[in-house]
Amino acid sequence: MFNSILIVCVGNICRSPMAEAMLRDQLAGKNIRVASAGVGALVDKPMDSTALEVLREHGGDHPDHKARQLTREMAHQYDLILTMEPRHVQDILKIAPEARGKTFLLGKWQGDQKVPDPYRQQRPAFEHVYQLVQQGVASWAKHL
Repeated sequence: MFNSILIVCVGNICRSPMAEAMLRDQLAGKNIRVASAGVGALVDKPMDSTALEVLREHGGDHPDHKARQLTREMAHQYDLILTMEPRHVQDILKIAPEARGKTFLLGKWQGDQKVPDPYRQQRPAFEHVYQLVQQGVASWAKHL
């Protein structure tokens, strides 16, 4: 049983806060804490405006998000860590090697599908990322 889930990307302003908001909505009522962080976070920055706009258009929201840097202590606090790309798993294991058995791709159930970084790209990239995140979140929610 997982009581806490951390979702990780690089800057913690596009993919991971989007996934955090979506997974939190999916797990409403299950008493599971969901948060996000970045391996190269743009600390204290809000969610990217295009990412937030796309999220809102699909009924989600995350207006108070502030980017956080992943720390070893943070990795210890969560039962499950979900990432967007395989390199994020490696980055996490450099910070907290003991997190190996609880760190997986968000797209694990889609054949280890990667979620590309839409940062500084056009809106279609964010819409594509939203769809990939939605698939990953829906699949994980079935297992939680």
